Amino acid sequence: MSAKAMTAAQVARKVIDNEPLFILDVRNGDAFADWKIEGGNIQYLNIPYFDLLDGVEEVIDQLPKDRDILVVCAKEGSSIMVADMLAEEGVETAYLTGGMKAWSEHLEPVKVGDLKDGGELYQFVRLGKGCLSYMAISSGEAAVIDATRMTDVFLNFAQEKDATIKHVFDSHLHADHISGGRYIAEATGAVYYLPPADAKGVTFDYTALESGFEASIGNSKVEALYTPGHTIGSTSFIVDDQYLMTGDILFIDSIGRPDLAGLAEDWVGDLRESLYERYQALANELTVLPAHFMIMDELNEDGSVAKKLGDLFKENHGLNIMDEQEFRDMVTKNLPPQPNAYEDIRKTNMGQITPEDEMQREMEIGPNRCAVR
Repeated sequence: MSAKAMTAAQVARKVIDNEPLFILDVRNGDAFADWKIEGGNIQYLNIPYFDLLDGVEEVIDQLPKDRDILVVCAKEGSSIMVADMLAEEGVETAYLTGGMKAWSEHLEPVKVGDLKDGGELYQFVRLGKGCLSYMAISSGEAAVIDATRMTDVFLNFAQEKDATIKHVFDSHLHADHISGGRYIAEATGAVYYLPPADAKGVTFDYTALESGFEASIGNSKVEALYTPGHTIGSTSFIVDDQYLMTGDILFIDSIGRPDLAGLAEDWVGDLRESLYERYQALANELTVLPAHFMIMDELNEDGSVAKKLGDLFKENHGLNIMDEQEFRDMVTKNLPPQPNAYEDIRKTNMGQITPEDEMQREMEIGPNRCAVR
């Protein structure tokens, strides 16, 4: 018996379909505690690889016999060795191809709805990082919103759908992941849009994304709505008067943090105004599609992350803090740790530095940390 390989895509389907899975994570305890593969039907055991060098006999009794077993490490090598050791002892197991780095980069396309006259809207769910990107397709044209650096996923998907990418938007200057937006635009000849208030210091050409701007994609439209607070330029998008893409301002179970540019006290008023005034003026029936999710509970049964705006006004704690000082304290004090390498990620997204691919992977490792709750 030998260990089998399991890809990040296969693990993603197990997570979305809520299938039982047991993960033996052989990274160090601090790495496991900070970030791991999550899912509603996943069980875990964390034993560092170095503790297994003398054999896996003592681990076998801790492994279940009624669910698939997956060995996980950072890059793959250690998990292959442990999985093979278990296989030699007669335990059927698999290892994660590419390790947690591959898990961090996997994008799962999920259809979230239809657009006018046969168009479609897709959400690209990055389960390992909590990032959400979008592609709207109508009559052979497409727009991409908040793309990650895995640009081939978007280019190949558009090709599969026989669509030409015409517009590429970033809702703000991202600080937790590296944007692929301008590279997709360069590869396709599309127009790349960025809010000008976030573009100070960028070293590349872009088209200013102003509030009220409308872009047509086939028979559908994307309208920009200025909603500062996470950054001073943060912009939301209304697609076909049906969908509200909120960037990192509003999530399903939380709201955006205003501190990643070091200006939390300056931006908290903008954040409250966007959440409590600009969004309140919109139709409750709009489907909210954020740029991130914070916890796996925010995923729907089909793997999408979406909810009606009216429901969020009732259920999201961040939208129901009437006392302004209490709101200010929540989003400026006792914040979660900032994203890994967020300053270098911001510089990368400005074009000020261009790290090698492997360095970009290292910069992004870790969970989503754009939200406060």
